[in-house]
Amino acid sequence: MCGLAGWVSFARDLTAYTDTARAMTATMVCRGPDAGGIWVSEHALLGHRRLAIIDIEGGRQPMTAAGDEDTGPSPVITYTGEVYNFRELREELRALGHAFRTSSDTEVVLRAYLEWGENFAERLNGIYAFALWDPRSETLLLVRDRMGVKPLYYWPTPDGVLFGSEPKAILAHDATEAAVDAEGLREIFSIVKTPGHGVFRGMHEVLPGTVRTFTRDGNGVRAYWKLTARPHTDDLDTTVATVRSLLEDTVERQLFADVTVGTLLSGGLDSSAVTALAAASRARRGVPEPVRAFSVDFTGHQERFRSNVQWEDPDTPFAIEVANHVGAEHIIVELDNEDILDPKVRGAVLRAQDLPVSTGDMEYSLFLLCRALKERMTVALSGEASDELFGGYTWFHDPEAVALDSFPWHHPFEQAGGIGALRELGLWDTLDLGAYIERRYAEALAEVARLPGETGHEARMREITYLNLTRWENFLLDRKDRISMAVSLEVRVPFTDHRLVEYVYNTPWAMKNFDGREKSLLRAAMRGLLPDSVLDRKKSPYPSTQDLSYERALRRKVADLLTPDAPVLSLVSADGVRRLLARPEGAYGIGGPWSARAVLERLVEFDMWVREYGVRVGD
Repeated sequence: MCGLAGWVSFARDLTAYTDTARAMTATMVCRGPDAGGIWVSEHALLGHRRLAIIDIEGGRQPMTAAGDEDTGPSPVITYTGEVYNFRELREELRALGHAFRTSSDTEVVLRAYLEWGENFAERLNGIYAFALWDPRSETLLLVRDRMGVKPLYYWPTPDGVLFGSEPKAILAHDATEAAVDAEGLREIFSIVKTPGHGVFRGMHEVLPGTVRTFTRDGNGVRAYWKLTARPHTDDLDTTVATVRSLLEDTVERQLFADVTVGTLLSGGLDSSAVTALAAASRARRGVPEPVRAFSVDFTGHQERFRSNVQWEDPDTPFAIEVANHVGAEHIIVELDNEDILDPKVRGAVLRAQDLPVSTGDMEYSLFLLCRALKERMTVALSGEASDELFGGYTWFHDPEAVALDSFPWHHPFEQAGGIGALRELGLWDTLDLGAYIERRYAEALAEVARLPGETGHEARMREITYLNLTRWENFLLDRKDRISMAVSLEVRVPFTDHRLVEYVYNTPWAMKNFDGREKSLLRAAMRGLLPDSVLDRKKSPYPSTQDLSYERALRRKVADLLTPDAPVLSLVSADGVRRLLARPEGAYGIGGPWSARAVLERLVEFDMWVREYGVRVGD
């Protein structure tokens, strides 16, 4: 999947700064342990770290478009991700006269740029982020996939721009500073991930579905894709069949690699669908080895489990049933408290994300799951984006959440005690989080395209789906990418295929919810491929430990913050921390990003973040 870094300066000779490029690129070794490279010219430095997936020998980067027939300066690319339709594009480009030296999708992207110019991005189907320098016009293009699966950050300078797959690459440059102002703090503590916001002052994200350009004359941005409202004319049976067909094609495309590909299997509908479709694809192609499916569980979890509004039953029995049903090789990664409390694990997760965005123990168990999976393979398919697309979360179906004049996931955040904990700590008022959330919500609603005459519940459910696909999912995709790439594992996400997203986004809510249950449309599309027990199971989020001894250990970590030199106490009230610690055992809620427990996790991470990154907090 790889990592990239670079620097463009129109006012200096960058050939004297290769050490800077190497330092920036070195921060991306976790994303690309297999190879690295630097390309340098007078005004552009491009760095790359490679995780070899396709064309192991020929896909080295940065890559130029120069061939035997070319003279003069040639465009060069540093690229991360996968373009799943690269084989079709390669044949189209060959028919137009292009010759290829490699079998990699990277070269296809370069040649597509030579043929179609800046409009080449519209032709790509995949998850990608890349920087392309064209020395003929001295133009830098930063391009990101439609759904924002692959990250890409930039930092404008007086004479150019710095860029990288992760903030750490940019922060390795001497001209930058790890500083966060009040708005960055609001992003960290509000459970609002604003597209394009880099949190660190001076840093920005390339927006999903855009091409951002930098030239001597300035910079610009062009959206090549966005969610639009279209009439849906298919009946229910046709819609179900179309969803099944799109998913089959998408999973088959995403299984292509020159390395082993497995799946992440929780036992929920989404990951089970991906695993079953992967197994069926391998069977059609005559692949003898079973698909490998990985699950996570906690020691003693099934015995301790208690149902609640988010989790109705434990995952593992369903994951086992799915694996047996589709003939997968099933590997369960069992964790205990020592594993997820390990300071080395928590430090690695913080460094992976560059920010204190803790959703509790979920992130640490995900890191350990990915690390175990990486020991056996390099690529895995996952079920992210299905809930946002098909309406899986409780807030799609809770009338109070639907009617909330705010992001709907703030309803469970309030119910589970997360907002109460922020108020208790003084953060809600100090950072004016209520007003910040209100402003970001209004901005998001203003983006929603609507059909003429669309009103009432259908109009509101389009809004909620849009908010989930562009905000909540933005947060989850970033978490999955950063944590998986920290252990050099590529995670592909079939439910983000833009063809599927466009089709289902415009399917009426009455059809998505035709039998009154969450994800009715996806259940119908998978009927016959999965056991009925899984198809009829209530939506279950990624698992979180219910072991109270974990909460006790977390309490001790929070209590350790009550020292005069603790950075977090410059933000929160020490008395508020003490009041939260005085709550009875079990009063923090059961995990997830909504609970008071997750707020406490974030305090611990924030303190460690300021110390480790040397963050300057304040305006």
